[in-house]
Amino acid sequence: MSEVLFSVFPSENFIDLGLYQFGWEKCDPSHSFGPAARNHFLFHYILSGTGVLNAHDSKCETKTYQIRSGQGFMIFPNQICTYIADQNVPWEYVWLEFDGLRAKESVETAGLTPDSPVYRARYKDIAVMMKEEMLYIVNHKTESSFHLIGHLFLFIDSLIRSSASVITHNGNSLRDFYIKEALAYIEQNFQNPITIEELAASCGLNRSYFGKIFHESIGKSPQEFLISYRMSKAAALLKLTSLSIADIGNAVGYENQLHFSRAFKNTYGISPRQWRNKHPGSSK
Repeated sequence: MSEVLFSVFPSENFIDLGLYQFGWEKCDPSHSFGPAARNHFLFHYILSGTGVLNAHDSKCETKTYQIRSGQGFMIFPNQICTYIADQNVPWEYVWLEFDGLRAKESVETAGLTPDSPVYRARYKDIAVMMKEEMLYIVNHKTESSFHLIGHLFLFIDSLIRSSASVITHNGNSLRDFYIKEALAYIEQNFQNPITIEELAASCGLNRSYFGKIFHESIGKSPQEFLISYRMSKAAALLKLTSLSIADIGNAVGYENQLHFSRAFKNTYGISPRQWRNKHPGSSK
């Protein structure tokens, strides 16, 4: 039977980069997963053996990739794929599932896209560092959330620096300016009942164009990101303060407690009260 280590990251929402689950598996011959789609970015690095990835490209056409030891593959949010261990030399791999504000840009900088999902190392020594960061996270699941997120950033850094297809972005484009303005506006006004029209207007753009460039840059719609940002702030308040649920909802822009509780449950899968009971902090 396959040998597996699997862990789910604590339900805390880190804005720039967040970790969702991670693990290691030594697969049986012909072991397969899928077809399935993920909600986040999922990277596998092959420690030994070989296998096949079947994945939809940007045109929703299935492409097949043979992947071996020392290589890896990225699965993208909502991308349908299947991956299968070789019958004679089945692969052993380690994986991380992550997302966040910097995830899409980081993955693209590493040269990985739905049309080019296979990671190949240009610098073997940095690739070894990347592998070690992945294995560190898998083998230290009891460390604090901040500790593991720190190693996730080191993994991303090594992924980009070692990739054979790394892409250099010009960070001074007008689009980057608009996105930074929008993020600053959210950070300063998330506690107010702001609308997407107001957010677009803060950048001097119409809603349609603003929504398009925001989604292309961040990987989420402005509304999805605003909700995610508010819920991360709410989670911190639930853990670190003794404020009532209604007061916390108010503090993150929800005048109606029912609307806040519904949005929180949609994000975390449980009610604010249940989340607080599962994550006791300094307020306790």
